[in-house]
Amino acid sequence: MAAKEMWDYLTATAANSTSLLDVKPQGVIVESGFKNATIHTADDNSEQRVAWSNKTVFTATLQFNLFNASDMGTVFDYYHSTALGNGITRSFRWLHGSTVGDGHTYTVRFASHPSRSISIENFHGMQNVALRILGRATS
Repeated sequence: MAAKEMWDYLTATAANSTSLLDVKPQGVIVESGFKNATIHTADDNSEQRVAWSNKTVFTATLQFNLFNASDMGTVFDYYHSTALGNGITRSFRWLHGSTVGDGHTYTVRFASHPSRSISIENFHGMQNVALRILGRATS
């Protein structure tokens, strides 16, 4: 557990679906965060900075390089099922894995359109699956 985590900056947020995505990604989880702000630059190169919110927007990007068909089917279903993610429109709960991650459960929705790869050896994978972190998951 890190000294500071996304969890520390978020509030409790209920998901559209209470279902929990608990498929462990492989390798590295990339967490990125930004503050919603705009910089206006004038002709004299002076700047006016406008913060639209004090909240941080977080995204977690997951890698699933070599997985079995069942685990990949689970992630695939979370994106395509109208009861779960319904593409990028509905939120659900995601466990930021205890093997790789901080061990907390977050309310998320897809921030990308994942593509599944299947090799001739029947290995399955998904790269760069981005999840928008909406808040701490509620029970």
